[in-house]
Amino acid sequence: MDIARAQDFIEKNHRAVLITRRSDGGIQSSPITVALDAQRRAVISSTEDRVKVRNLRHDPRATMTVVNDKWYGSWVQIDGLAEIVSLPEAMELLVDYYRRVSGEHPDWEDYRAAMERDRRVLVRVTIERAGGVLTR
Repeated sequence: MDIARAQDFIEKNHRAVLITRRSDGGIQSSPITVALDAQRRAVISSTEDRVKVRNLRHDPRATMTVVNDKWYGSWVQIDGLAEIVSLPEAMELLVDYYRRVSGEHPDWEDYRAAMERDRRVLVRVTIERAGGVLTR
């Protein structure tokens, strides 16, 4: 599958599982919500203290399986290298991420305060390879 087709699927489907690599060589999986940024990189929101973030800081290789809302049927897998953007640089990127997944927030000031309180980061993955099954 070409990367553009996978990106088109991700624009409409946000449920995914992220695979990262532990320092001992094992894998760790996390359910996530994924979107695409303006450069069509896969982006997620997390917090500084999450295992997935720690793993990606150690080894930036990331794999995501993105599924449709019905779970069965079309899905894509993407592989690429992750970059972690921390606050304060991440703030407007997190706002953009929210808009791409959920639309407008009812109180952006409250949202920004929550991002700081939670020590949120934006993880962006440059997609290098894609595969999967698109049934339509």
